[in-house]
Amino acid sequence: MVKKLKVLITGCQGQLGKELCRQIDELNQVRPQFQVVATDLDSMDITDTHQVQKIVSFEKPEVIINTAAYTKVDACETDEQTAFRVNALGARNLAVAAYNIGAKILQVSTDYVFDGTGRTPLREYDPVNPLSVYGKSKALGEQLVMTTNPRYFIVRTAWLYGDGHNFVRTILKLAAEQDELKVVNDQVGTPTSTVDLARCILDLIQTEHYGVYHGTCEGECTWYEFARRILALKGINKRVIPISTTELRLPAKRPAYSVLENFMLSMVGLDNFRKWEEALEEYLNKN
Repeated sequence: MVKKLKVLITGCQGQLGKELCRQIDELNQVRPQFQVVATDLDSMDITDTHQVQKIVSFEKPEVIINTAAYTKVDACETDEQTAFRVNALGARNLAVAAYNIGAKILQVSTDYVFDGTGRTPLREYDPVNPLSVYGKSKALGEQLVMTTNPRYFIVRTAWLYGDGHNFVRTILKLAAEQDELKVVNDQVGTPTSTVDLARCILDLIQTEHYGVYHGTCEGECTWYEFARRILALKGINKRVIPISTTELRLPAKRPAYSVLENFMLSMVGLDNFRKWEEALEEYLNKN
């Protein structure tokens, strides 16, 4: 009998959690290789230390993939406690529980740990300097995982879209309701498909290449350019007006340039991300 890798996934109802479960089901149909314990807030609250220890000790996964997060960037500014409890202490709880049973931990992080003041793609060794409460809480989560469990993978990603609430679906919804759309044109990043990210994560957890990684699709664009590409691929003819970030007057500061380079993934031969335009086209063809 082939031994299956037992994986506990948090945030299984989120975009990335859903895609990880979908890909695992698909892989298992070809050759059974994963055993999954899928959890979300209703079955395990990652901020509850005792509950996390109890469930992890009982299930004894070999890997924990933490996709759970408090991602409402602007809401984090006024609700610091929730942001840090989920994004920092929750990550620590999982890392400690994993350490106690000798398991690996993969923590999903974000481009928002950077300040975005440069103009060249960011590598894993570049210093973090988050501008927002959300970014600070995720940066602390990274630190706590690194200092509590040596068998860690930190995977920073950006501009993620998949099965759930995301920028792509928002643009399509607004295009159906409005004659013109106003979209920010002074933030640069890389739209990333959960399909590519989930594939990367499932490859990575089967190795011992521990450390910090960047995992995004290839290339870069602004939100405005992203929106125009979405509409063009769908054959929707609507006027898109470029605006500045300051015009939105949002509570949280965003990095102006947060393109991530998959430097360490390429070093270990696991950078299989597509160009963002290609991944987006596939997504729109299926949705």
